[in-house]
This record gives sequence, C-alpha cells and structure tokens, in this order.
Amino acid sequence: MNPAQKALWFIESHLADPLTLDEVAAIAGISRFHLVRAFAAATGLSVMRYVRARRLSEAARALADGAPDILSVALDADYGSHEAFTRAFREHFGVTPEIVRGSAHLDHLQLQEPITMDSTVIDNLKPPRFETSKPLLVAGLGERYTWESGAAIPGQWQRFHQSVQDFPGRVGKVAYGVCCNGDDAGNYDYIAGVEVADFSDLPREFSRVRIPEQKYAVFSHGDHISTIRRTINTIWNHWLPASGLKAADAPSFERYDENFDSLTGNGGLEIWVPVKD
Repeated sequence: MNPAQKALWFIESHLADPLTLDEVAAIAGISRFHLVRAFAAATGLSVMRYVRARRLSEAARALADGAPDILSVALDADYGSHEAFTRAFREHFGVTPEIVRGSAHLDHLQLQEPITMDSTVIDNLKPPRFETSKPLLVAGLGERYTWESGAAIPGQWQRFHQSVQDFPGRVGKVAYGVCCNGDDAGNYDYIAGVEVADFSDLPREFSRVRIPEQKYAVFSHGDHISTIRRTINTIWNHWLPASGLKAADAPSFERYDENFDSLTGNGGLEIWVPVKD
C-alpha cells in the first residue's frame, strides 16, 4: 500500500476523530513534506482540504436527513462552534446548514465522496540518476496554487512563452517549472522560468527563486506532457518509499531543454526530486 493509500485509509477510518497532518504522515510512514506531495500527486487534493471536504459532506448528509441539532453536527465535523461550522459550510457549499436541513435534500451540492485510489503506476519507470545541483537563480512568471487548482499551470506556461524574450540576464536555453514554498494546507508557488545570472535587473512583475545546492533524483519523462502527473505519482508514492531515501524539504522542479516542443507538448523533460539519505 503506497503512502497516499495509507493516508486515505486512515482518514476514512478516523474521520470523526481529530486529525492532524503529523498523525496522517506518521501512519503513512513518511514526512509531512513527502505526504503533502504524494497525496496531491495521487488525488489532486491536499490532505487537510480532503479531510475538510469529507467532513462537511457527511455533515450535509446528516442535515438533509433531518439532524435536530446543528451544533451536534458541527462538533461531529470537528468544529468548535455553530458559527465556525456555518461559515465553513457556507464557504464550501454556498448555502447555510439551515437551508440544507430545511430543504431535506442534497441537490446541487458538490459532495466529496471517499476517493477510491487508482493504484495504476508506470511499470517501466526508468531508474533515476543522482545529481547534486549547482545553485540556481530562476526567474519567471509565478502563481500561487492549491493542489486542486494546479490544472491552470499550462495556461501559465503559455503566458511565459509569450514573454520569455524579455528576461534580462538569461543563462542558457533551459526552462524550469519550480514548485516551492509549499505549506501544510496544500498551497504552493509554481514558477515557470529560466536561469538568470542575477536578480538585479529583473522587472518587478517577475517572480524569482533561489535553488540551493542539493542532491536530486532525476527522472526522465519521455511521454507527452499531459501524462506527467502519472509519472510524478509513481515517483512519490512508489519509487521514493521503496528507495530507502527521504524527501528533502527543498524545491522540486521540471527541467525542459531545447528538445521540448512547447507547441505540441512532445520532446520529453526531466523531473528533479530533492532527496536525502
């Protein structure tokens, strides 16, 4: 059972109990950092957002079934007050708990059902090579995402390619997709950029990230770019747990050389995963 599957089992079997990211990571047998990446790679969701959506969905079912006491439903969903529960419920579903209880149905609510993991992995994942990266300065277009909103990244790359010629001090012809500054809630920065000599002449609207010297496992992704999530899922949920290595809390990135065709999505790329012994 891979880490994401272990996490899903634990969440579903302890949904009514207080849950923390540390507890879920401990059950999965990996670090918080590794769990955030592995779970998102497998499901497209962050761990605690999934927990929140599942609890609110079960609360909505209880309300539609006529639960007499909204506060009891709130407490069962791990909210400490009627007010906090109502606020979260309205933000998630767009209606109040009272409306759902009064209507006695769940029409038009987007409930989060339990995820049944598709454990399909890449059978022919090539073993990585290991490199200690040189320090890199990467500048480009940056956006803040959740794991759920990452589908917008291709549009970010389109905007990048429209402005790439404007990068002063660019070094080489390689492009980088850098994932950094992640938090426990599943938010992270993604920078579509290039290596630059320094940051001093960059226009203010460009994002920048320093990638320190770091050991990386480097995987080749030779298929179309649209299948990259399957490769990433295989790396984080299968290769890394079996490798005897641990994920390092450092930026991970995609490396696109001049063979990659940004128009067709063909040509392959490399996925650099930070590791430590």
